[in-house]
Amino acid sequence: MDDNNLDIKHIDPSLYNEDLAPIKHKDRSWGWFEIFNVWSNDIQSLFGYTLAASLFLSYGLNGWAVMAAIILAGCIVMVLVNLTGKPSVKYGIPFPVMIRASMGVRGANFPALLRAIIGIFWYGVQTYFASTAVTLMLTALWGPGSGETYLGMSGTAWLAFVIVWVFQIALFWQGIDKITVFLNWAGPLVYVVMLVLMAIVWFEAGDQLLPAVGTIFSGGGDYEGGDIAAFAAIVGTMVAYFAAVVINFGDFTRFVRSERQMKIGNLLGLPLNAAFFSFIALIITAGTLVLFGDALTNPADIVERVDSLPLTIIAALTFFAATVGINLVANFIPPAYDLANLFPRVISFRIGGLITATVAFFVGGLWVSVISQIGIPGFVNALGAVVAPFYGIIVVDYYLIKRQELSMEQLFSSDPKGAYYYNKGWNGRALAAFAMAAVFSISTVLVPALSNLNGYGWLLGAGLGGLFYYLLMFRHAAAKPVSVGQAGH
Repeated sequence: MDDNNLDIKHIDPSLYNEDLAPIKHKDRSWGWFEIFNVWSNDIQSLFGYTLAASLFLSYGLNGWAVMAAIILAGCIVMVLVNLTGKPSVKYGIPFPVMIRASMGVRGANFPALLRAIIGIFWYGVQTYFASTAVTLMLTALWGPGSGETYLGMSGTAWLAFVIVWVFQIALFWQGIDKITVFLNWAGPLVYVVMLVLMAIVWFEAGDQLLPAVGTIFSGGGDYEGGDIAAFAAIVGTMVAYFAAVVINFGDFTRFVRSERQMKIGNLLGLPLNAAFFSFIALIITAGTLVLFGDALTNPADIVERVDSLPLTIIAALTFFAATVGINLVANFIPPAYDLANLFPRVISFRIGGLITATVAFFVGGLWVSVISQIGIPGFVNALGAVVAPFYGIIVVDYYLIKRQELSMEQLFSSDPKGAYYYNKGWNGRALAAFAMAAVFSISTVLVPALSNLNGYGWLLGAGLGGLFYYLLMFRHAAAKPVSVGQAGH
């Protein structure tokens, strides 16, 4: 696409700032490796490893079948993000601008705000989890401290939390280029440490390891609904794990030079990466069964048991880096853009990031003593399910209604006759489609009878959102696709 088509001649300051503007192809520096590392950091966080390891133990399913389910989930997510990533590769715009085409130039603030709330909450929680790795290292170096706690955390834990919080702000303040450099070394480094940990566990376990793998691979078949239901539940759980990044994947693909680079990065970063990493998780989990009599799923617990100071320091730094990586990708950059979209005149990408970090400090600081005790995660999971229909709306609007043609000029225009102005800046049909689909997707979280759907509430919500939107918009005059000739006005 010609970069001249990304020029905007008439700017509405209430919809535009430099951070939201289209990035021209000549100014983009990301290739497949950067996209691969977005997924590397997502999968290889402390929580990502624990999830993969626990899936082998929780469903009574043959281990090879668990691996197949994880790989299938990676393939599904790859297809989903190829669809949401493509428009931003073409036009260089972030998610909150992209969704203006379907929700309206003002209506886009609604999904952006919901996505920001979810991101800020999990940013605080992941900051706490990243700090536990730093706590592990500080304790290994200086001992456990006095044992006194404040709000459920020791002095060492609070120091670690503040260090992580400040580090993330400092890295974010350096801009997307420095964040990219950080992700590019953090992702591969985790692999190195996990391979070292696997080698140590394998060496220590010796010839007892493979029989232990066999016991995990034997499968118990005691999951309610049988093996097929267990397989489906694992796929759904893994898809739901990635769902936060799926909707706003355009926040990252806007930096990518070509669609081909994006697709290669997604292929390597999702099904292939998930397969390799889950294999490492399987071997280490089996090894801990031999060495300690327990199948440990938390890498920090494993490192503590191995009792090697150099390994503890290296592993703690690596787990810290990986968890910070996913935190920046899934929970910091999206809210920064979403908040900038609310008030572009006064909130830049950086200011949006500072607001995110400030609110998240209290979420993370209160996690142990308050938030984890009162069921707030259920509320946030419900919010996540609510956001699901927006995925279907974005995809159906771009590919079926707008036929992959958008006007950059109109996305930043509040002219009542504009293509994306609809009714006072809101597309009522998109809101109706969202509301109908959200009732279903949130029911899968809140209604006990539907709890067996596991992660499928997100996929079903997305599918219904797209279907309802298509039915409501199909014959609507305002939904006429922007012609190719308009695309650069």
